[in-house]
Order: sequence, then structure tokens, then C-alpha cells
Amino acid sequence: MSGFSLDWLDLRETADRRARDAGLLARAKHWLRGDPSSERRSTIVDLGAGTGSTLRAFTESDDFSPTGIEWLLVDQDRQLLAEARRRHGRSQSVETCELDLAKISDLPLTRARLVTASALFDLVSTKFVDNLVIHLETLCQQQPLGFYAALNYDGTTQWTPTHPLDDAVLEAFNRDQQRDKGLGPALGPDACDYLERRFIEAGFNVSSAKSPWILDGTDRSMMTELITGIAAAVANTPTLDSKSLKDWLEFRLNKVNQGSCIVGHTDLLAWPRGDST
Repeated sequence: MSGFSLDWLDLRETADRRARDAGLLARAKHWLRGDPSSERRSTIVDLGAGTGSTLRAFTESDDFSPTGIEWLLVDQDRQLLAEARRRHGRSQSVETCELDLAKISDLPLTRARLVTASALFDLVSTKFVDNLVIHLETLCQQQPLGFYAALNYDGTTQWTPTHPLDDAVLEAFNRDQQRDKGLGPALGPDACDYLERRFIEAGFNVSSAKSPWILDGTDRSMMTELITGIAAAVANTPTLDSKSLKDWLEFRLNKVNQGSCIVGHTDLLAWPRGDST
């Protein structure tokens, strides 16, 4: 799977934190605490964990106590996992696991009460989701577990002020989002709809909520990285004239202080039927 730099992950985290749907996050925490086996520690397995953004979203609030909670952070980037241990190894019960996420059967999910991910599932394929859902369905026969995936890109972006090339750039970017990132042809904007359908078919309850980035001049560093990243992703698109794309890029960069941007995402929570959240 394509990696992400530590700088970009840190840059986007404030926007991610604002964007997460608070109600769905609260329900995920409630599910976690609803384990009927009071003597059993509750384990959260975070896939594509990076430096621990999901952990921070759960723990940096007044309604969450680390008591009785174990975190198992899974990623294939050794440096990001080392950073996660440095940041949280003393304040939380944290274990890390360096593993190729494509190997579903090797994922350490057997003791999970909740499986989580942030900004991951738009990068994976239908096959990856199919195999993961089947695996979770099987594990639920021994011990009910929930699934919480936040910040899945939904294919929508709205810029203010507008530019004549906005729609063409977005269309090209969404096509690029569906190329293979290392886990098969990526779902891109279709991720959350596909997740919801597969979990319902597997007998889970599913709830989802919008979680858009809402960016303005206070996010100018992130906006700058986002704009240059989009331009780079679509640079080789045959339907986009290079001169026009350069004009779009310069226009967008010149507007980062006064303009705004809304990038659509969706959060999803799934849990076994017969259990409540």
C-alpha cells in the first residue's frame, strides 16, 4: 500500500479531528464498553494505524478512560509505528504490529472487541473488503466485535471561489483515487457504500454519518498540500490541458488565505445484529 509521510499525517489531523462525526464516535466507544465479560480487557485493533490518530481521537476526550483498554496498532510502515509508540507507549496500553495489510488471515483480530481504521478504506479494493468482512463475520461467532471506519473519502469537493476547471479536476482526481494503491484497485469514493452493503449482507447493523473536511484560511498549510497533491495526481490526465491545469493550480494556491474547501468523507460503524450500541 502507498505510504504517507509523517508531515502529511500530522498536517491533516486537526481537520480529521474536526470532521469526525461525534455521535458515531460516541457510539463506537459505547460498543467498546459494552463487553459483557467484565473481567476481559477490551482490545481495539486499529488497521493502517500510522502514528495513532484513531487512538488520539478516542482518548483525547473527557468521556474516555484508558482503564481496561488495550490498543493493537497495525501498519506496514515501521517508522510510523515507532512514532506511535514514542507518542503513546507511556500513556496507553499499546502494542504495535508491522504487517502487510493485504494478508487478511494474518491480521491479529482474534482478541478484538473493536476493529478501527481512519482514512484507509478508500485505498483498498472490493476483494480486501470482502475478505475482511468474511473474516470478521467468522470471528463474531466466538466473540461479538464491532467495526468503526472513519474519514472515508466520498468523491465530493467544493471550492470557494470556484474555477472553471474544478469539475474536470475533481473527475480526474476521483479516477486516480481508484488506481491500485497496493491493495488492489482502490474503491476510492465508493468505499463507504460498498462497506455498508457488505456488512449488511453479512448480518451486521450499520450506521453511517457524514464527516467532511471544512477548510479555510486557518488551514492554509494543509490546503496548500492538498491542492499541490491533487494537481500532481491528475497531471497526466489526457483530458486536462497542462496549461489549464497550471492556471487552476496557481489560482487555487493564490486563494488559500481567502478561499475555502469542503472535502466529503463518511464515517461508518457496524456491529452484530442482536447487540446494541
